[in-house]
Amino acid sequence: MSHQTVEIKILRRENAESSSYWEHFEVPLVPYMNVLSCLNEIRKNPVNKAGKTVSPVVWDSGCLEEVCGACTMLVNGKVRQACSAMVERLSQPIELQPMTKFPVVRDLRVDRGRIFEDFKRVHAWIDVDGTHDLGPGPKYSPEVAEARYAMSRCMACGCCMEVCPNYGEQSAFVGAASVNQARLFNIHPSGAMHKNERLDSLMEEGGIQDCGNAQNCVKACPMEIPLTNSLVDTMRETTKRAFLSSFRNEK
Repeated sequence: MSHQTVEIKILRRENAESSSYWEHFEVPLVPYMNVLSCLNEIRKNPVNKAGKTVSPVVWDSGCLEEVCGACTMLVNGKVRQACSAMVERLSQPIELQPMTKFPVVRDLRVDRGRIFEDFKRVHAWIDVDGTHDLGPGPKYSPEVAEARYAMSRCMACGCCMEVCPNYGEQSAFVGAASVNQARLFNIHPSGAMHKNERLDSLMEEGGIQDCGNAQNCVKACPMEIPLTNSLVDTMRETTKRAFLSSFRNEK
């Protein structure tokens, strides 16, 4: 391989039912190239390393600056965003694979819909009473604001689910991202109105009790969200709620 080219190996699949296969490409090397740049070069000229014209590679992308989470994939076996994966820092050939915990749509594109359904399950929003002027929002301490900012950086990329041994087709576990979203809104003065609803949803099947405490999620999170803090806090809150509910029922 010439130093002026980049070799890419992509695990491709025509659709969810078809078998996957590896296809090799070689693209010109340019300064400050990232993985998305390589994929764009392949799209412009979809010819594999053997010289055969093939269908363009399919992938997702949006912001191009590690904010939207759309371009998450496995790069050399590690789940990350393709937009921030710089070619000069990667060993070649660069292997690209779709995430394994979500259904493959085609090539590197997966269906992350389960994440957003789980966000709905934990009521990951604050209800607004109409669109009229409600006045200034509630005040809260700088400490809470700092904690909420760290948690709010989640971009639903799926990295934490990809590395979680308890998340996947074999389990209904909602994953660290949904637990983090529940805590994000539970510690907001307005969001706290639905705190018990969120906790109850996380005490059902697939809830916080399915977390195996592997702590892979916090290591994989590209936004460095303290996910283990959210998991521990939610475990404590759900245990407290279960105990108090049991006590009230006995009375």
